[in-house]
Amino acid sequence: MTSTVPASLTRTAEGSALQAVLLDMDGTLVDTEGFWWDVEVEVFADLGHRLDEAWRDVVVGGPMTRSAGYLVEVTGADITLDELTVLLNDRFEKRIGQGVRLMPGAARLLAELAAHEVPTALVSASHRRIIDRVLDSVGRHHFALTVAGDEVNRTKPHPEPYLAAAAGFGADPRRCAVVEDTATGVAAAEAAGCRVVAVPSVAEIAPAPGRAVVPSLEHVDLAFLRGLVADE
Repeated sequence: MTSTVPASLTRTAEGSALQAVLLDMDGTLVDTEGFWWDVEVEVFADLGHRLDEAWRDVVVGGPMTRSAGYLVEVTGADITLDELTVLLNDRFEKRIGQGVRLMPGAARLLAELAAHEVPTALVSASHRRIIDRVLDSVGRHHFALTVAGDEVNRTKPHPEPYLAAAAGFGADPRRCAVVEDTATGVAAAEAAGCRVVAVPSVAEIAPAPGRAVVPSLEHVDLAFLRGLVADE
């Protein structure tokens, strides 16, 4: 986890109950969720295996260890998890090195959060090396704190990444709003006690108590996020 703020930071704008906004990366802020599947298809093709499109919904949004492990199991590929992880990260890093595209509404939302001095974190299951490359395109100045999947003991769907982010701000998880695009990320955020807005990227996510579902970030602004926490 990297942070540019003291752990005691809990400043909120205009007296809102909202203490922090915690954002997922792949498929939520940047249009890279499809990149991961493309890279997995390419790497397994090099290993002599063809991935079934139906497996995509199984691995989307998951940590590298779970997704890669599942694909090794179902294909029977002769490769260790550590070896596969290196291949996938190398291929993905090369792909995003050409730049990444922000999801619709992401730039506006990040600018609004910054303008109102809302503590904002990036919380991803991707490894630190990948996050840092994406931040070169997105702008690391938007985030006072970032949490990578290889910096926690248990990554999504475990709540630890979101609990770590909230703790980094000295915030109550129940007063943090999370934006996620997959069921795996939503499960992690809700297990941490956060209020969640889901913006599904690949697989559908159903609304639930304490969870809003919208078609894109263009439907999410600071007032919307404050409203989620105010309902607590």
